[in-house]
Amino acid sequence: MRSPSDAVALTPRLLASGGFDLLYREGMGLIEEVAAYLDGEGRGESKALGRDGAFIYATESMRLTTRLMQLASWLLLQRAVNEGEISPVQARSEKSKVKFSALPSDRGGPGWDEIPDTMKAYIAKGDRLFERVVKFDRIERGEELPAEPEGENALSAQMDRLKAAFGGL
Repeated sequence: MRSPSDAVALTPRLLASGGFDLLYREGMGLIEEVAAYLDGEGRGESKALGRDGAFIYATESMRLTTRLMQLASWLLLQRAVNEGEISPVQARSEKSKVKFSALPSDRGGPGWDEIPDTMKAYIAKGDRLFERVVKFDRIERGEELPAEPEGENALSAQMDRLKAAFGGL
């Protein structure tokens, strides 16, 4: 296992490419969108759900809100470092207090099919953003990431998803 001092300094590279700004805007934008949805349209949609659907909706909205607040804490701490408001050491100390909850390994069950498509889309967006930030956080801490399955890489996996989405056009 590598130590944090062996880790590649990603923050300067990410900042130079504008990557953190993009990640920050995406994260904060998603937080605002989800909050507006849950407080508006989602509230109305949830009232039309059956018992099982309402239970799943409530559970997933709490999970999503919790993960997004964890992401907001992490993003705000990282932004404070980037803007020189706190040191990386202070940020690491504060980030260690942000415990990322695990993503559910499986979703579904009674009521899942009742969940509005908009909510399912926000859950998927939140999961993808959460996974990116967790991966970035682990790299910054110098933790080793799990190896990708043999024969797969990020590009081939992405290409497979594109082919599936566009039907090989």
